[in-house]
Amino acid sequence: MKLVIERREISSPLLRFSAPVASIFVALFVAGFLLLASGVKPLLPYKEIIIESLGSMYGLSETLVKTTPLIFAGLGVSLAFRMQIWNIGAEGQIYMGAMGATWVALFSGIENHWVMLTAMFFAAFLCGGLWAGVAGLLRAKWQVNEVIVTLLMNYIAILGVDYLIYGPWKDPQGFNFPLTAQFSDTARLAEYFDTRMHSGFFLALFCALVLYLFMERTIWGYEIKVIGSNQKAAQYAGMNTAWAIFFVLFLSGAIAGIAGFGEVAGLQHRLQHGISPGYGYTAIIVAWLAKRSAIGVVIVSFLMGVLLVGGDSLQIMWQLPVAFVYAFQGLILFFLLASDFFIIYRLKLIRGNAHA
Repeated sequence: MKLVIERREISSPLLRFSAPVASIFVALFVAGFLLLASGVKPLLPYKEIIIESLGSMYGLSETLVKTTPLIFAGLGVSLAFRMQIWNIGAEGQIYMGAMGATWVALFSGIENHWVMLTAMFFAAFLCGGLWAGVAGLLRAKWQVNEVIVTLLMNYIAILGVDYLIYGPWKDPQGFNFPLTAQFSDTARLAEYFDTRMHSGFFLALFCALVLYLFMERTIWGYEIKVIGSNQKAAQYAGMNTAWAIFFVLFLSGAIAGIAGFGEVAGLQHRLQHGISPGYGYTAIIVAWLAKRSAIGVVIVSFLMGVLLVGGDSLQIMWQLPVAFVYAFQGLILFFLLASDFFIIYRLKLIRGNAHA
């Protein structure tokens, strides 16, 4: 007898739904062994994560605060993934968006509240888009691998922002900390319910709706899906694939850049070191879990927000390192990729004389 891998002719909707869900439970099970190795019973931390993130108005608001940049970055990454373009640079694009919005807030001299926020939004949009557009141009014109380019450009963006906040943009009244001066009230998004939740969350929901309509109801969305399915067939049909690759990577980075705008205008009210604690990398997990669906990105981003907020309580109550949360995210991605394998293929046991 031998075990062979066989491609499924048809994957049922039930299998496509249940496999990712099962991957999350398997990740929880495996993470439980990490907790046991740390001397903690697994069920207690999992319960604490839910209580801390959803059990109070403050916890829920903090979850939505974490959800907001994940939605933006997840939407940007998922858009590129739709075309089989692998944007791994959302982290750097968030930083560039934050930098563009900060420049407008500190140096534009705009005094009208709505004009200021609009200018900051478009500055973040353009900075994030142009940063990703470099990889788009290289891929479209010279077939340079966008994975390598977007990944390496993360470090350039992060270190470039560090140069500004340690150097020319550093707040002289900031007690030598690496941060800019605080934004004026004109450059701040509205906050709600005496919490840190800001209007960037509603902007993220609106962006998800617009992207959904763009992908499902427009010719451009249809072309993106066709090019992603079969680029040669799209070229034969007369589609300009080079332009589409550049456009999609530009738009992908631009949406991720809006996350930077939300962080500086709605939450930090200044540009500072570590403005994103890895949202751009978590967005890759979000996009895969959501199956590159705009509505799915919103749901998965909320679940990741629950994990991030609840993970803070693990550090306080059980002295677990923050690395546990990131390890858990890695386990989810690992088992999610495994679930994709079982959606496409199946294992079949064949007797030794089956070839006869």
